[in-house]
Amino acid sequence: MKIIFAGTPHFAAAALETLLAQQFTVAAVLTQPDRPAGRGMQLTPSPVKQLALAHGLPVLQPASLKSAEMQRALADYAADVMVVAAYGLILPPTVLQLPRHGCLNIHASLLPRWRGAAPIQRAILAGDEETGITIMQMDAGLDTGAMLLKKSCPITALDNSQTLHDKLAQLGADAMVEALNLQQQGRLTGVPQNDAQATYAAKLSKAEARLDWTETATQLARAVRAYHPFPIAYTTLNATPIKIWQASVRDGPNGEPGTVLAVDKSGIIVACGQDALCLEVLQRANGKILPAAQFVQGFAVHPGDRFGLSA
Repeated sequence: MKIIFAGTPHFAAAALETLLAQQFTVAAVLTQPDRPAGRGMQLTPSPVKQLALAHGLPVLQPASLKSAEMQRALADYAADVMVVAAYGLILPPTVLQLPRHGCLNIHASLLPRWRGAAPIQRAILAGDEETGITIMQMDAGLDTGAMLLKKSCPITALDNSQTLHDKLAQLGADAMVEALNLQQQGRLTGVPQNDAQATYAAKLSKAEARLDWTETATQLARAVRAYHPFPIAYTTLNATPIKIWQASVRDGPNGEPGTVLAVDKSGIIVACGQDALCLEVLQRANGKILPAAQFVQGFAVHPGDRFGLSA
């Protein structure tokens, strides 16, 4: 099969790398234009572009796929299928219909649950015990196409968005290989989604990552995991912004939400709406990411102090 691959971040690069390792023919790669990154804000190629160039593949980086010129360029490849993974641009109906078998998307949830931009983080926030990968036939809707293949993955109590992302990236890559093999055998069939069961995974915002200490410790611990590594859960103490990189639930202790109940080797114990949250890894603005035992050596925290009182 002749493939056009469309993707941008590391999640997509895992799929491209696996397709190449399995000797699939990738005729061209679509990826987002280079973006400023790092302290110097220098234009940086996406992980997918870097991988494609390393393998000598043609790379296209249009700002949009709406132009007739770009659509003709894609049509000239006469692709059998387009594989799409976290590409970041809308595919117009004309582009969806260009390949012989259409466009297949690697989506990081068990559709129809968590359609949208942030399925990994929303699954953790909701306390889902399971997520997975859906290989989907793309249509004009937002993750509404027919489901071609599903692979499930448990969400453990230790998973954050980064660890779950890495598991799903490889699971998605392997699932796409399986789907393409089934396609070649004429055995890949779609199942329509039940729209009544759909949930929406809205894009993350920095504002939502501010911890609300009136919530339960369980929900706050999920938030810390879901917002790691972006945008990172945060709070304040004595008007100082503090990021929380790791935390766990302590059953039982109660107090005024946001109040420090204890400081010990394991962390800073903070009262919540229900139970308490043990802050285990923290970071001050422009400071290092530190275990709590080291953090309190340079930033005094005492029982009775209150988190989240001021901006």
